[in-house]
Amino acid sequence: MELKAGKEADCSTESKSKTERWCWRLLLLLTISLLAAMVALTLVQYFKHWKSSRVSGHRGAIMPKYSEALQISMQFFDAQKSGKLVDNPIPWRGDSGLQDGSEDDLDLSKGLYDAGDLIKFGFPMAFTATVLSWAILEYGDQMKAVKQLDHAHDSLKWITDYLINAHPSPNVLYVQVGDPELDHNCWQRPEVMTEKRPLIQINTSFPGTDVAAETAAAMASASLVFRKINSSYSKLLLTHAEQLFSFADTYRGAYSVSIPQVQIYYNSTGYGDELLWAATWLYHATEDPTYFKYATEQNGPAFANWGSPSWFSWDDKHAATQVLMSRISFFGTKDMSSAENIDLQEYRETAEVFMCSLLPDSPTATSSRTSSGLIWVIKWNCLQHAVASAFLAILYSDYMLTSKTEILYCDGKSYNPVDLRKFAISQADYVLGENPMRMSYLVGYGSSYPQYVHHRGASIPVGAETGCIDGFKWLDSPNPNPNVAVGALVGGPFMNETYIDSRNNSMQGEPSTYNSALIVALLSGLVATSPVAKTFS
Repeated sequence: MELKAGKEADCSTESKSKTERWCWRLLLLLTISLLAAMVALTLVQYFKHWKSSRVSGHRGAIMPKYSEALQISMQFFDAQKSGKLVDNPIPWRGDSGLQDGSEDDLDLSKGLYDAGDLIKFGFPMAFTATVLSWAILEYGDQMKAVKQLDHAHDSLKWITDYLINAHPSPNVLYVQVGDPELDHNCWQRPEVMTEKRPLIQINTSFPGTDVAAETAAAMASASLVFRKINSSYSKLLLTHAEQLFSFADTYRGAYSVSIPQVQIYYNSTGYGDELLWAATWLYHATEDPTYFKYATEQNGPAFANWGSPSWFSWDDKHAATQVLMSRISFFGTKDMSSAENIDLQEYRETAEVFMCSLLPDSPTATSSRTSSGLIWVIKWNCLQHAVASAFLAILYSDYMLTSKTEILYCDGKSYNPVDLRKFAISQADYVLGENPMRMSYLVGYGSSYPQYVHHRGASIPVGAETGCIDGFKWLDSPNPNPNVAVGALVGGPFMNETYIDSRNNSMQGEPSTYNSALIVALLSGLVATSPVAKTFS
């Protein structure tokens, strides 16, 4: 209501009682308006703070984009399965590799084919299992919320069943089924493959510390996953993990030295990182301080590369170990004050250096990225490093949120957990189509994705009669793949952010199971916002 100037100024003249009522009413309205403004400002500040910290005991809203992408990415594990398939959801896949291992009276029929070929490489397969286990342990509730947890359990167990059978005695581990040279001279569907499938093992005479330790990490992490689901299976996995770790540590040597033919496929650049990685997982699985001591004061100075972070991949576990050890630093353990352990702080400080390198506007930001912001390290399978880095970033962000750690300092500049989440989102969104090519690198997601994936099973029509050599006509065919390898994460773009969609372009167009494990892990962390559990037990 608008008051006239003369009467507004005088509340004590002739119409005093009437004017007073209007004056007091005006004052009351002004007071209420002021209080409402203050409440509104408080609520805005509260929600801004909530949005930036997101520390609550409840899961946030499901993000449909990441939920859909997660459901799609899980399907590639089914496309890669060897063995007698049960409830097979992939119409162009069937039973295969049923005789694998029979020459040594073993059942190695399960497991996953590595990539677009038909080899079972033990080193990257074990890595796939470890990453998938980690994803389930950290984000299993979010997987469950979008009905993918059972699928994840099934995919993991298909690998660990194989790994158990591949470890028939404490100091023997079968690390490969198939001959890469023979396999790469054939182009066949796995259901009708005709080439020989020789077995390769490591033992005390031909050690393989790296692959044995990675397999120990896979078994130990998986034992935590299955602890409340299948306790006897969990205990069996843990027994294998401890035996394999002892074997790896006692008989030291790189597996690619013992087995030179793997050097052009999965050459190991060292085994110290795998020993620390395995010891860390065994500590989480057993809470035995012996494993903690192994990874810190006993072997940390020699193997941990403190202060010098590197890229997380199937070959290099340093950054992942630093983040996994940081978990202990953030949340502590029942028997130890993490703040008093100097070596543990070295792990966390190195993890922070790595996180700072990922943030695009950090003073110490890495230059290993494209002009659009994708982490880009090497031209072969470049997306592995981008997705792996994003997964570690979302983990570290959630560790900070859950522990109410508000600030990450990067050479004098401060960041918060949301900054790390934004980085992780940028990498995921790039993969899903927000890139200069305007295409998704996750097959089956969106309206535009690779049609000529370098993958034997996807490229050959079901029922086609092909031998070893004449199957190459399907590799060279100008037509798109007749079978869509849904969930395949291809290698990715060149540094200039271009992509050539050709089956003969294995550098960019070949998917792998370890890529799938990493994208599943990342998407599981992005499906919703929620705190992580402070302990795996």
